[in-house]
Amino acid sequence: MGKVRIRVVKRTARELLEKYPELFTRDFQHNKTVVSKLVETRSKKIRNLIAGYVTHLVAVRAKREAMAKHE
Repeated sequence: MGKVRIRVVKRTARELLEKYPELFTRDFQHNKTVVSKLVETRSKKIRNLIAGYVTHLVAVRAKREAMAKHE
């Protein structure tokens, strides 16, 4: 089974990736600093969850592009 993420994490991560796709990479530490600059969160945990989900989405997008290019 996959990880369960709360709705606010998924929504925020998708919105950030849609608005600023060039800022995010497959590196979690880099994404964490970018998220902390763009989003004002009260807790480190929420910030890290958002950064982790953004990293996941970037990796999935890169994998899909590689598969499409390969075919």
